[in-house]
Amino acid sequence: MIAHPSVGPSARIRLALAALAGAVLSPAAVAAQSGAPVDLTLPAAPSAPPLPAITAAVPGQLSNAAAIAPFLAQLATAPATGVLSIVQIGDSHTAGDMVSQGLRAALQARLGNAGRGMMPAGKPYQGYLSWGVTARQSAEWQGNALFGPERHADGALLGFSGFTQTTTMPAATMSLTADGPATRFTRFTLCGLTGPDAGAVTVTFDGEPAEPISFSAPAPGAACFVRNSAVPVTQATVATLDTRTVSLTAWETRTGTPGVIVANLGVVGARAMHLARADDAVAGAELAAARPDLVILAFGTNEGFDPALGLADTEAVLRNAVARVRRLAGPAVPILLVGPPDAASSRPVVALPALPETVACGGGWSVPGHLAQMRTLERRLATTLGLAFWDWQGAMGGPCTTMGWVAQGLQRGDHVHFTREGGRLIGGGLATDLLAAARALPVARGH
Repeated sequence: MIAHPSVGPSARIRLALAALAGAVLSPAAVAAQSGAPVDLTLPAAPSAPPLPAITAAVPGQLSNAAAIAPFLAQLATAPATGVLSIVQIGDSHTAGDMVSQGLRAALQARLGNAGRGMMPAGKPYQGYLSWGVTARQSAEWQGNALFGPERHADGALLGFSGFTQTTTMPAATMSLTADGPATRFTRFTLCGLTGPDAGAVTVTFDGEPAEPISFSAPAPGAACFVRNSAVPVTQATVATLDTRTVSLTAWETRTGTPGVIVANLGVVGARAMHLARADDAVAGAELAAARPDLVILAFGTNEGFDPALGLADTEAVLRNAVARVRRLAGPAVPILLVGPPDAASSRPVVALPALPETVACGGGWSVPGHLAQMRTLERRLATTLGLAFWDWQGAMGGPCTTMGWVAQGLQRGDHVHFTREGGRLIGGGLATDLLAAARALPVARGH
């Protein structure tokens, strides 16, 4: 090596670095030194393929359809003169009425609109939503619920509607108003607690008086009363007559025309275990008034988000709930279990990543393993107990499809609840599977 006495140590280091840099210049840098045009655009980072647009639920999610064959047979022939009644009992998915409204709209568009169906009486909590009708009540009513902040263990008896509203004030009112011509009605049913000290209410249809309803009875119990109108009604209003106790649990409207009714009886945050808090007399009166041709039990989401889920206890709860519905509605009424949807949590304490069933979806979200365990349990019980089963997660596309449903505005940002459009797709998917199963029924041969 030839020494350069005039160059100091630091200068020699700079020269060496410059030489090294020249040895590893990129082609673009070389081109720049030569005076050639330079493209300084950085190469694009690899991107994930776009999610396919979700336009419908994935069909074919109904299993053990033979268990609801009597209902499917009615669905196949369509109620030419009568009413096909479906009662769905469940948690916030049912209470919010997004998915049940999707089912209602799809079946009524195909088979006719027989009415809005049974609901809790009044407006049991802030944010209560009832598609097609608007419920209001005055301030004098005190509520009780199967679960939640309205729950009072020593409060008024409850039914499967999930709520009871009580007052001892005169002129306390509740009203139910049809939001449009499609939900006007000619038949109005009101359910409440009866007993020796129970009071009475007036009933008006669009301001015109109907026959009052008295809940007075020799012994404590529950009853539902029907009032009919010769012309379609937009608003029914009930008002207490005096200071005697009035406790209302449910009401129902029907159009008086053939078709389908889908009642949604749900409580936010509820689990199947909370049905045990309902009184037999009250729940039995509600079911007798609703006269279901099919009962849908839609639980499992809240159970699946419980890190302390006990499968043995939950199985016992579900078995008891099914047995009780059969006893109160009648053993001939078929039951459909709906499994929990594809849902996710960003909390490891809920997602339980150590469970083999937990599926990581990315972005810090995972499908809790207990949801999968609940779905497996419900599917097995459906086979064992003679129930049909509908796989809600399968209808969404499988594990982690919640990410796409949220991204496309079909499921809310909590990765649990559904928007109106998402509910329309899921409810419509359930209707599609029920109608397909009805068409697949063996044709009865004459003798």
